[in-house]
Amino acid sequence: MAAGLFELRKDAITGWWVATVVDRAFHRDRFTLAAEPVPDGGRCQNCVEPPGDGVRLRTLKDFAFHVVGTESEARELDASLVQVAISTARASGSWRTAVAAPGEHRPLHAVGTSTIAELLAICRGAIAEAHRAGQTEYLQVVQNWGAQAGARTNHLCLDLYDLPQLPHRVAEEIGGSARYVIREGGCPWCRLVADETGRPDRLVHEDASSVAFAPYASRSPFEVWIVPRRHEADFGRATDADVEATAESLRQVLARLATLDGPPYNLVLHTAPLREQVDATFHWHWEVHPRLREIAGLELGTGLPVNPVSPEDAVDELLRHAARGEEPKRVPTDRRVPEPAQRGGDGSARE
Repeated sequence: MAAGLFELRKDAITGWWVATVVDRAFHRDRFTLAAEPVPDGGRCQNCVEPPGDGVRLRTLKDFAFHVVGTESEARELDASLVQVAISTARASGSWRTAVAAPGEHRPLHAVGTSTIAELLAICRGAIAEAHRAGQTEYLQVVQNWGAQAGARTNHLCLDLYDLPQLPHRVAEEIGGSARYVIREGGCPWCRLVADETGRPDRLVHEDASSVAFAPYASRSPFEVWIVPRRHEADFGRATDADVEATAESLRQVLARLATLDGPPYNLVLHTAPLREQVDATFHWHWEVHPRLREIAGLELGTGLPVNPVSPEDAVDELLRHAARGEEPKRVPTDRRVPEPAQRGGDGSARE
């Protein structure tokens, strides 16, 4: 078998293909990467804004997007290179962040389920509010942990982007899930919950409310989805029990991932659009995407994701370390983490 043999795997929901390397022995040292701190000079705005203790919601921009509606407007805006005034722009959306208590710079898994649940509850409330307002198309919730993942602060927080358009990935999932329901007669995420709990090789964590697993067509190493067992399209309608269960599942999953030297990652919520009814076909869920490599030429040239670690190998690695009782890497409070070597698309270290 030639080295670097790809196995093409198809995402059953979107129909997208992923190239998974299946003939290369897993080497842990290729995928241990510490999240780098953000150089903030010791000044953290999220510690002081907004005033108060505990979890808070901070508004960074009331209107974060300028919607250019015609080609002529786009050409004019591009040519002028001048900031458009809010008074004349067709401004839309917002950028807010749910921030943990002042001084809280630990990773999400280290703060406990109750704090995670408080952060999630703020996001749930913001989504419900955005539904009632009916002014935008989608509210995207993300966490960027580590400078390599695009973080702009060392403070524990979840960012909320109120978007004037539906994200492409979510649109693909909505269309794909509708086709799946017509073809198979049921929600694809409900089917995944049933299937993945029946085969332990991709299962990371499960309890009475949630299931966390590495998807069959994982697009990146150690990608994990957290899916509630109860069918619901809109996270804005999640119950308190749903929020608590999701918080515990996130804590469990991220603690396992932290055994890879506390890696940088992006945590994203996929939930229902604000103006579309997809209750029968969509299913809210969280996705964790560790940032353990760089995009290489094959992916740039084809748009085909290349995953150098099979999801089965990834889960085996995470569970073996959990079974040995290994503690997650503890990040110092000042977040001064040694700079790692860059990773190539195959996961190998580069000077």
